[in-house]
Amino acid sequence: MKTQAKICKWGLMLATLFIALSTSSCKEGFIYEGEGDCGTYYNIEFKYDYNMKFADAFANEVKSVALYVFDSNDTLVEAITESDEAKLKTDNFSIPLELESGKYELVAWAGILDEESFDLLADVKVGQTKKQELQVKLKSVESKVSQDLKPLFHASKTLNYTTEPGTFTETMSLTKDTNVVRIVLQQMSDGLVADKFRYEITADNGLLDWNNDVIADGTLIYEPWSVATGSADVAPDYGTSSVTRSDEVSVAVAEFTINRMINGQSPILTIYNIEEEKRVLSIPVADYALLVKGNYNRDMSNQEYLDRQDEYNMTFFLDEDGNWLSASIIVNSWRVVFNNDIL
Repeated sequence: MKTQAKICKWGLMLATLFIALSTSSCKEGFIYEGEGDCGTYYNIEFKYDYNMKFADAFANEVKSVALYVFDSNDTLVEAITESDEAKLKTDNFSIPLELESGKYELVAWAGILDEESFDLLADVKVGQTKKQELQVKLKSVESKVSQDLKPLFHASKTLNYTTEPGTFTETMSLTKDTNVVRIVLQQMSDGLVADKFRYEITADNGLLDWNNDVIADGTLIYEPWSVATGSADVAPDYGTSSVTRSDEVSVAVAEFTINRMINGQSPILTIYNIEEEKRVLSIPVADYALLVKGNYNRDMSNQEYLDRQDEYNMTFFLDEDGNWLSASIIVNSWRVVFNNDIL
């Protein structure tokens, strides 16, 4: 009986010692087989599914990422950039962070590293740069923008960094700021020439704050980076395939790329007839786009719709004299018909 008691006593001591060593293994630097590393690791992943398809397009659309980490005093503690497209296209792309315990603000700008279309205004210095300095400005020449802007994305996130052992993954969801606006003029006669018209979109949206808010900085004039003409054949009788010369319509297409649109601050599209020195039409782009948000998107806020949608196609109809037939337009394949009291 004494021998059995001694065995139980020694077994209890060994079990207690094993538990003590296991508990202190991370603190003392001991790693036992099967336990793994006891350090604290955070991986920051990125996705771009804030679009109309609700599908992650990060690997296909994002060409560079700049991640900035700010402490509770809004001071930069780390800045990490990545422009290797092969790495960005991998399924498991992430940026590792090793920080002291605390609360941090993460700000990501994607698409600014080549500096072709946008400038980061801050002179980034760890320990000095403040979060509020992390503004991005659209490049322009004498307040005019006539280039196809490179895609710009933004994300921000609060991170509570703990010292609890393990590997943690946090995801930052990107918002695309740049938008393609495609204007189609359709005239029910031959001879519509693109050079006959001048197109411009005016907006005060060239400066973005660290949290992606638009800051008033002066009106920009966006000019199309592509203008072309063409024609389309339209059969008057859908039951036949015969098309004659008289069934042709002339079209002119102008393409713009503009910066972020804010609900209630719509950019204004204006089209001028150069030959006759007159304005053909002038409309608020965002307001017209929101007219066709549609029943499926009724639960979506106006701003969410503008942020998710990044391509707008608008078709305007001209009569034979080049005047806008303002009874209806087509926006993203939706026809908008106006009441007489609105015209």
